[in-house]
Amino acid sequence: MSRTLVQPVGQKRLTNVAVVRLRKHGQRFEIACFPNKVLSWRTRVEKDLDEVLQSHTVYSNVSKGVLAKSKDLLKAFATDDQTAICLEILDKGELQVSGKEREAQLSSQFHEIATIVMDKTINPETRRPYTITMIERLMHDVHFAVDPNLTSKEQALKVIKKLTEHFPIKRAPLRVRFTAPKSKFASLTEKLEEWNANVISKDESGSQPSVVCEIEPSILRSCEERLKDVQGRVEVLSVSAHAEGGSSVDQYENAEESQSVPAVETDPVARIGEAMQKQSISSEPENPGQGQGKQQRRCKECDVLVEDKLYREHCKSGWHKHNYTRHKNGLPPLSQEECFVEMELADSKRDLKDYDF
Repeated sequence: MSRTLVQPVGQKRLTNVAVVRLRKHGQRFEIACFPNKVLSWRTRVEKDLDEVLQSHTVYSNVSKGVLAKSKDLLKAFATDDQTAICLEILDKGELQVSGKEREAQLSSQFHEIATIVMDKTINPETRRPYTITMIERLMHDVHFAVDPNLTSKEQALKVIKKLTEHFPIKRAPLRVRFTAPKSKFASLTEKLEEWNANVISKDESGSQPSVVCEIEPSILRSCEERLKDVQGRVEVLSVSAHAEGGSSVDQYENAEESQSVPAVETDPVARIGEAMQKQSISSEPENPGQGQGKQQRRCKECDVLVEDKLYREHCKSGWHKHNYTRHKNGLPPLSQEECFVEMELADSKRDLKDYDF
């Protein structure tokens, strides 16, 4: 009777791990790591190697538990030190992630991009930032997809540019302090008018007068170059200037004098709902003659008439999906504005569950 221990060929070992694979000299080498630890090691967040590696062993196939041969290690790495080889594979190898882990990474990066967009943008009318829930919904509406090969900041700037084309949103201004010698301060004031800067305060006492103002982020570099002519300097006080406190009575009076619009339209939710309604389809036309000549179909879930070429897009919208759920539950349909407000309230209640009071 043979005493050789024969392992089953179909048996799989070390399956609940993150595998890092490296091909070198025609051979495949793998190491077994703990899930969600490889990226922390590569970003220098995790510095303990034992917290990253399942074992200081090099495999040719981790899932089957097949160890790499020593002669292959010497040929490829010129050493048989397992720890040194593991470090090289960990830094240069390709990380094999599962579908759920990849989905979690993309979801985390999507939320990170939305947070950057929220910090860098404001509502043009109220000068206040939108909520994170509203930003994420707008990103879904413009069909934004996360690119794992780009940084979150690069993608956030692209998202802001795309959102400004469809919704009432813009970049938050920079709050800066310009300082110049007293003899050159008049030239600095003229340049502020050219830059359309919003002056907050001035301090003309002392030999170095200064002015605090808000400017567009895109002109910061040109401002620094132009200030060299007047021997001045720029100090950034805030990268995103948001309105603080409540609105004063004078602001409401000025708004009523400049334009007579209902108070409901100044609400950010109503503004975005109106913009989304313009972008998408609307309900039945006010003038019955306008609908003649265009083939339309009635959506029974939303109880509206939709043009044939827009019907497929309408069925993909959040408005239709929400009314479809209500239709299955025996509830009457909602208009697009009512649906948007109801979905926003549901998201707000869901966000409150994440906080412990």
